[in-house]
Amino acid sequence: MKILVINCGSSSVKYQLIDTDNRRSLAKGMVSRIGMSASVLTHKPFDRPEVKVSGEILDHIVAVEYVVSILMSENHGVIKDRSEIEAIGHRVVHGGEKFTESVLITPGLLSEIRNLIELAPLHNPHNIRGINACQKALPGIPMVAVFDTAFHHHMPASAYIYGIPYVMYKRYGIRRYGFHGTSHKYVSARAAEMLGKPIEELKIITCHLGNGASISAIKNGVSIDTSMGFTPLEGLIMGTRSGDLDPAIILHIMAREELSLHEANTLLNKHSGLIGISGVSSDMREIIEAVDENNKKAKIALDCYCYRLKKYIGAYTSVLSGLDALVFTAGVGENSPIVRQMSCEGLDFFGIKIDEGKNKEAIGKEMDISAEGSQIHTFVIPTNEELVIALDTEKIVKESLNS
Repeated sequence: MKILVINCGSSSVKYQLIDTDNRRSLAKGMVSRIGMSASVLTHKPFDRPEVKVSGEILDHIVAVEYVVSILMSENHGVIKDRSEIEAIGHRVVHGGEKFTESVLITPGLLSEIRNLIELAPLHNPHNIRGINACQKALPGIPMVAVFDTAFHHHMPASAYIYGIPYVMYKRYGIRRYGFHGTSHKYVSARAAEMLGKPIEELKIITCHLGNGASISAIKNGVSIDTSMGFTPLEGLIMGTRSGDLDPAIILHIMAREELSLHEANTLLNKHSGLIGISGVSSDMREIIEAVDENNKKAKIALDCYCYRLKKYIGAYTSVLSGLDALVFTAGVGENSPIVRQMSCEGLDFFGIKIDEGKNKEAIGKEMDISAEGSQIHTFVIPTNEELVIALDTEKIVKESLNS
């Protein structure tokens, strides 16, 4: 089945066309700067060089039309007709408590996703915009919503309830939801395959370390705790997000700096984390370069980042009552040996020990970087969220056709 996977942002559309029969990506790319001057479509067929197309892309409907056109183009395409696109899978960030698995998109369901906007005001509106654009540009093609939060839905109440009046949970849905679910799901399943054991028998910690970062404790294939919470702000230190914070700090800063709610939200989400501590960059590569040049604040940022990660690895090993595998994934997790090294230092007593040579070699490729004799396997596994979305979409669409 040929599935078009769509991940929509405020001014961008990321896409990938996947053939689920052989789990191969036929083409992928992104439309950026939608609604701005000099909009760009970057497109990469699986067997040809990357190409960039500039144009006036005023909205997401036009963006999807650009995507479909280049997928069918003579020089850069991978299909001959839009009818070859058999289904569309949409990444939707927040499914709340209602959506515990991927679902076929219907008018009624879209209305229910709109009702969740207050839980994810920075993400869900753009995901809905992408769904609307595909409905207009590709009418009649079945579409599926795949939720970031769904994988974490089976956490116990002890993990998702906050220490605030319980009525706030019942009234406003304030609880831990967790995010990056498709990534945690993919790499934990892949780790089980690499171990040659059923995931239902394993205890796995997965570290999704990108500009946004989260860590999950997965027991018998089920996420039982994860670091992101009510929003993607909680947990690890990230590129521009603060991660865990004494809530009184922001109240104090708001009073002293006379910040509005919007300004405080921007401070925590856009100007904190690595960029806030270092003053250098939100990009781990640039942080490490600055550390090599003896930048003291960059060194503090790196140390804080890895220390926070190490704390969570230790905590989740305890929550799981042991560990079979530790997994690093996403941009930083897949490509930064120094972050992996620093985060695992001193964890020998847990049975976590990585091989220095293998760790340095494992840049952007799947590897077991465990040291010889290590009790716990440490893996680097490139994530493939798009494949998870495509496979879920195929499953849901086929079930709907057979029902």
